[in-house]
Amino acid sequence: MTAKPAAVPDGVFARERQQQIARIVEDKGRARVTDLAGSFGVSAVTIRKDLLVLESKRRVIRTHGGAIAPGNDRPELAFEIRERLQREEKTRIGAAAAGRVSDGESIVLDASTTALYVARHLKDREAWHGLTVITNSIRIASELAGHPGMTVLMLGGRVRWEALSVVGPLGDGVFRRVNVQKAFVGAAGFTIEAGLSDAMEEEAQIKRSMVNAAREVYAVVDHTKWGRLASATFCRTDRLTGVFTDGDAPTGMVEALREMGIAVTELGQPGPADGAGHSPRVVS
Repeated sequence: MTAKPAAVPDGVFARERQQQIARIVEDKGRARVTDLAGSFGVSAVTIRKDLLVLESKRRVIRTHGGAIAPGNDRPELAFEIRERLQREEKTRIGAAAAGRVSDGESIVLDASTTALYVARHLKDREAWHGLTVITNSIRIASELAGHPGMTVLMLGGRVRWEALSVVGPLGDGVFRRVNVQKAFVGAAGFTIEAGLSDAMEEEAQIKRSMVNAAREVYAVVDHTKWGRLASATFCRTDRLTGVFTDGDAPTGMVEALREMGIAVTELGQPGPADGAGHSPRVVS
């Protein structure tokens, strides 16, 4: 059982409690909700909210009944974990990116969690008549399969359970047969110097094929990816048509993209009055 933290006063502020929870998980590798609740004298519901906050900051990974430490030896978090991170930002990014798609086009969506939010907003729009979606994402393919007016083309290859994706050269043949208007791709990292990068070379390889096949390439990346460099670059910055992100993207990088002639759509927080998002600020 997890030992009670020393000198924890009653009514400790949430931020201080979360910091101590993060240290416990880091030191021990894991912690249970029930043990943390008893140690801090708060409810299990409160601890679960704390873990949700810490997961959004990548301090812990939530599991059934508790949390574990992320670990520096994890090049890639499981899809179901990444899908929960920055959920509000990805929802706004997905809605804006989906709005850029026109009926009759052929588009590419990669296996990123942000691309899944793009797919969900495409599904929520009015009935399509002739939209073709090419993807290597098992989740996206199942999300859109059978939707009226949509044709889903699934790339072939080896299944990666970590990303619920299909990778390998078998899918390249599709791009020689289909004219792709737009590609929407997520990334593990995004810098001006290196462009978009991924933690896994296999994922980067198939994303390079997507980028090369598309007339227009749009990055769908929340602010946590900006300024980070993952191991494998798949799209140079000057190849980008535009970037969809949230309002916390670093101003300096946004300005640099503007000077390169790349449009940046920044999605703000929902408005306090009616819950609708503020109008996106487009920099081009």
